[in-house]
Amino acid sequence: QVQLVESGGGLVQAGGSLRLSCAASGRTFSSYAMGWFRQAPGKEREFVAAINRSGGKIYYADSVKGRFTISRDNAKRTVYLQMNSLKPEDTAVYYCAARFTYSDGYYYSGRDYAYWGQGTQVTVSS
Repeated sequence: QVQLVESGGGLVQAGGSLRLSCAASGRTFSSYAMGWFRQAPGKEREFVAAINRSGGKIYYADSVKGRFTISRDNAKRTVYLQMNSLKPEDTAVYYCAARFTYSDGYYYSGRDYAYWGQGTQVTVSS
C-alpha cells in the first residue's frame, strides 16, 4: 500500500504558476505509475497528467499540454506538477493517484488507480 499527501496548492492570479507536490509513503514508490487529476465544483473529476514508473513516459490532457509539467523523483518518493500560465478554468481540487504496476506504461483513467491523496485546492483568479 501507499499513502499520498499533496501540497502546494493556493490562490494565484491568472498567468501565474504553482508547483504541486505529492509525497508517497512506502519503499516501493518506483513500482507505481502516478497521475494527477482535478475536480472543479459541479464537474466530474478529470485527468490532468500521468507518468510511468521511471518517469520516462508522460501523457497530458489537451487542456494542460504546453502549460503543465509532470515529473517524479523516485529517491524522494515524490511526484510533481508544475503549472504555468494558469487560467481561471484551472481552478479545482487537484488529486494525485498511484497504481502499482509491473508495466512501463502510464494510465489516464481514474479507474486505473487504487490510491488517492486527499487533494489540494488550486484557485486561479482572473
